[in-house]
Amino acid sequence: MSTGSSRRRGLWAGAVALALLAALAGGCARSDGAASQPGIGPRAVALNADVVRTAAGLLRGMVEPDHRLFQGIPYAAAPVGPLRWRPPAPMPAWQGVRDAVKRGPWCVQPDAAEADPISEDCLSLNVWTPTGSAAEPLPVMVWIHGGSFQRGASDIYNAQRLSVRGRIIVVTINYRLGALGFLADPALGEVGNYGLADQQAALRWVRDNIGAFGGDPAKVTIAGESAGAMSVCDHLAAPESAGLFRAAIIQSGPCQAQVEVPEAQRISREYTAALGCADRGVAQEDPEVAACLRALPADRLTKPLWYARFGTDQLSGPVVGTSLLPQDPVRVFRDGRDGQVARVPVLLGVNRDEFTMFVALRYLRVGREIAAAEYLDELKDTFGSGEGAAVADHYPPARFGGSTSLAYAAAATDDIFACLADRMARGLAADAPVYGYEFADPHAPAPALYDNLPFPIGATHSLELRYLFDIGGAPPLDPAQRRLSDQMIEYWTGFVVTGAPIGVGQPDWPEIASGADRRWMSMRPDGSRLITDYATAHQCEFWSSIR
Repeated sequence: MSTGSSRRRGLWAGAVALALLAALAGGCARSDGAASQPGIGPRAVALNADVVRTAAGLLRGMVEPDHRLFQGIPYAAAPVGPLRWRPPAPMPAWQGVRDAVKRGPWCVQPDAAEADPISEDCLSLNVWTPTGSAAEPLPVMVWIHGGSFQRGASDIYNAQRLSVRGRIIVVTINYRLGALGFLADPALGEVGNYGLADQQAALRWVRDNIGAFGGDPAKVTIAGESAGAMSVCDHLAAPESAGLFRAAIIQSGPCQAQVEVPEAQRISREYTAALGCADRGVAQEDPEVAACLRALPADRLTKPLWYARFGTDQLSGPVVGTSLLPQDPVRVFRDGRDGQVARVPVLLGVNRDEFTMFVALRYLRVGREIAAAEYLDELKDTFGSGEGAAVADHYPPARFGGSTSLAYAAAATDDIFACLADRMARGLAADAPVYGYEFADPHAPAPALYDNLPFPIGATHSLELRYLFDIGGAPPLDPAQRRLSDQMIEYWTGFVVTGAPIGVGQPDWPEIASGADRRWMSMRPDGSRLITDYATAHQCEFWSSIR
């Protein structure tokens, strides 16, 4: 049977765009003692029950021969009415057995007709487990979806293969998006970062309840891609997230795209004024404005709330300088501020051609490539008027077959993703193990809408997700890509189990050193291998010189 909603069919293109913009049986023993053999000993765990008891009540899920799935589990009260733009409140207990066999609603977001139902009452999560038994409670991966903090949902990511092959539990979560998740109008009081607070509430739910599913609350890894990866960066630096996880995975995170409180408040007040709840100008805590905002129908709040821009695209998201997120994570990683970063193992990486998909979306929107006469202005607009000329000299279209699109995409990939990842890796490696990767399949399956581009899309943003999760409607992998997918699942789940990317029968993957000798794992269908020229290939010395 299908373990996901039938509405996931055909969502592959949407899932990829959500991650951007707006986007086998059998396990293996691991060195920390978790095992795939039948449970023995005093901590043996059974993994076959279709009914489990959580703190709020009993849940009934689905049991298949190799896995279990519990969907739409509420981890907090519905954030509606007086709870709109409030921190997540505890979920009230229920009587009897609650069905957990259908996905929960997606959170309110733009252009999500295929995702019906959509609701403010969306704070739910899904739990995937293998079946059988285990000698000890299983390690857990909590997945935070991407989508520019504007779009996305937990049930896009079918985690059956991750759970079964790796003998781990996978939790995928929803959290408030857009204005409902991140509006910072002073009328509401202190900046709430409500979507980030939702993620923390989900992590606390995992801590308190995952044992009922056979999981170990002391062995939780947080993971995410794009905006989800930016969220992971935030949790590494957020005081209230400390102790809720023991390792972290950051996939293609624009973690530098944070805004400070004053800018977020200014943009939020403009948003509030456009809704008719306040005048523009000086803003302060105001019960009347807050009441007006809370009385609006949810469909008035689907318009994107844009805080930050990176390259040609924008995103909403957490605000820096708040009680929930006091410091900019990237600055903290760089400066190594003692006690302000969770000292946990980190697996961190990017895709080789991150930005070609953003350029492709521009091409599809305007119907043509970036003209040669526009190239310098585009670079100035993206990288700053003072740096644009230097970037143009360093990334001439002639180096890219005359394609201004590919030249622009290479510059944005290197600055916004690859070299940022290198800086974060160097900073984090001073205090804990860091493992770096680059996904480099040049023919990774992409949505059909990119089939007729005048330039190759390559290993672009979000295409690695197909190798970790089954996503409805995604193009199939060829045999070599399937082997790469198996290898990546081995590495990722090995990291969840042990804190190091250990794959049975796979090449050794050493830590990144904080000094000059930095080895990255290049993930390729013709054989993954360690590379030492990552920073050179992505022109990181150049970017350091102009930043």
